Amino acid sequence: MHERSLSEPVSTGEAKNRSAGPRTGSFRFWFATRRWEWSPEVYRMHGYTPGEVEPTIDLLLEHKHPDDRDMVAAIISRSLTEGSPFSGRHRFLDTHGIEHQVLVVGDRILDDDGHPVGTAGYYIDLSSTIATVLSEQLPELFESRAAIEQAKGVLMRIYRITADQAFDLLVWRSQETNIRVRDLAEQFMAELPDMPATSDSTVTRFDHMLLTLHERVPR
Repeated sequence: MHERSLSEPVSTGEAKNRSAGPRTGSFRFWFATRRWEWSPEVYRMHGYTPGEVEPTIDLLLEHKHPDDRDMVAAIISRSLTEGSPFSGRHRFLDTHGIEHQVLVVGDRILDDDGHPVGTAGYYIDLSSTIATVLSEQLPELFESRAAIEQAKGVLMRIYRITADQAFDLLVWRSQETNIRVRDLAEQFMAELPDMPATSDSTVTRFDHMLLTLHERVPR
C-alpha cells in the first residue's frame, strides 16, 4: 500500500458489490490518542453491530487468540514507539467464539510534514476467502497466467498464505481499484526489484535448502 495522507477516506468495502475476493474491512489507529476507527465490516468480523462498542487496544487484545495475543501486543507497541504500520497475520475470536484468521495490511498516516501520526489499512479475513472470479475476468487470467502465478508465489511467501488466498488478494485489489488482475500482477512484479535486498542469512538458508532438496524428495 502507498502511504496515506490525512485527507484520504477509509474505504468500508460496502460501496461496491463484489462477487470475488476475501471479506475485508478497513481501520485507522491514531498514535497520539491511541484511538481506533473500524469500518462496519471490522465490527461485524468481531461479532458487533457497527458502533456498538468503542474499539480500544484492550478490546483488540481481548479478542486475540491466546497464542497470538503477545505477538499482536508487540506489533501495537512497535507502532506506537516507532511509528510503524499495524500489519501482520494473526487469529482472533469473535463474540460467538468463532476463530478468524486475518491478514492485516497497513500503512502509515503522515501529517503535512511527513511525520507518522497513525496507521491505516485493511483487515482481510482469510477464513472466508472465495476461490471464484468474475466470469468476464477469466479470459485475461488464462492469457496472463505467468505474471499472476509469479505474483501469487511472492504473496504466498511474504504473507505465508495458500495459493487460493494469494489469488483472492489479487482479485480483491482488482475489485477495490477497478484495475485488471493481470495489470496489477505485472505492475507488482515490475516493482519487486525495488524492494530491499534479502538478508545474507536468509539467502544462505535458501541456498542450503535448494541444494539439498533431492535428499528430502519422497522416493
